[in-house]
Amino acid sequence: MEIAPITRYDKTLTAPPDKSITHRAVLFNALSGGRATVYNPLMGEDCMSTVECMLRLGIDVETDARGIRLRGGQIGSAALDAGNSGTTMRLLMGALSSRPGNFCIDGDASLRRRPMGRVAVPLEAMGAKITLRRGCAPVQIEGADLVGITYRSPVASAQVKSAILLAGLSAVGVTRFVEPVVSRDHTERMLRRMGADLTVDGTAVAVRPGRLYPVDVTVCGDISAAAFPLILAACVPGGRVTVKNVGVNPTRDGVLEVLRNAGTAVTFDNFADDGEPVADVTLTHGDLKPFRIDGAIVPRLIDEIPALAVLACFIEGESVIAGATELKVKESNRIDTTVGFLRALGADVEPTHDGMIIHGKGYLPGGGTVDPGLDHRTAMAAAIAMAASKRGGTLLNPEVCAVSYPDFYGDVL
Repeated sequence: MEIAPITRYDKTLTAPPDKSITHRAVLFNALSGGRATVYNPLMGEDCMSTVECMLRLGIDVETDARGIRLRGGQIGSAALDAGNSGTTMRLLMGALSSRPGNFCIDGDASLRRRPMGRVAVPLEAMGAKITLRRGCAPVQIEGADLVGITYRSPVASAQVKSAILLAGLSAVGVTRFVEPVVSRDHTERMLRRMGADLTVDGTAVAVRPGRLYPVDVTVCGDISAAAFPLILAACVPGGRVTVKNVGVNPTRDGVLEVLRNAGTAVTFDNFADDGEPVADVTLTHGDLKPFRIDGAIVPRLIDEIPALAVLACFIEGESVIAGATELKVKESNRIDTTVGFLRALGADVEPTHDGMIIHGKGYLPGGGTVDPGLDHRTAMAAAIAMAASKRGGTLLNPEVCAVSYPDFYGDVL
């Protein structure tokens, strides 16, 4: 795809549905054994992998223009394909570890390279029977009786946390998960709505065994997807964008904090909170200044770092991203891929062991070619970089964006 440079950016659009919340609404309601509807779900490839896995497990699932209707039933042994979705695989590991039967969860070439030992280790400490191939998929699970533990995770990870909490619902005693800093809390919010006995104390979450009750869920807009038009508007002089119906959960809103600190104006309208806080978010370009990302804010914006690295190129001076080693175990090593595509477009950027340093020029030359491989966020970040650059660029494999934002090009560019 050839992406031409733009000189003006003034748009109003609606954020696509939140990927993280869609996964959880489908999976948790399937586990409840009852009937529920997920309204406004994301129908991207990752979330459809979760839907397909539910069908293979024996859950009655119907999709139409209104949403996804689920009717829980008896789960049986199955071979499951998580596609490119780490969320699907990791949450299923926790959900199935106590279920009678034998399960195999596999995925595509990218997912087979991502670490699953970080989930298997605490689950095995609870009594789960899990077999990996060199720490990665395919994942073999034989249902077992579990016992609650206290697990202190070396990384802040909502996926690991969610897997352990799901396993804890069927374990004997209390299951407690402690992380270095708080990761996104969609699981905690939704499990509470569904009747789980769950408590939060700082960075620790504890759950007692119990059943879940089905609830209808209306999925709000995805802030990780909204970040792309917001950052594109920030890169273009005079840029402005309003993104409607954005989830502004405080464990996910780090990108908005960085954008404000970098000199843009970010405002909310039509704020509401029905389990997940939502608002229409407007960004207006301002006098930009370099920024630094590190510490506790990193889990609140880990998926937005490639796009924020693009913004740094359009700011004169040195911006630093640190403490982001989790980028190495995403759909690609996003430290390497982000540095690679920015250099291909003429940026002065250097990788570090846990992030990167961007020597911003206030503009990006563009004109290069970028292959994002199987990484949807790399593709979208490269696309907005090309659009804001002086000469545009060529994006290979552009269809990979469908994983999380099927209408990306029509909406954002």
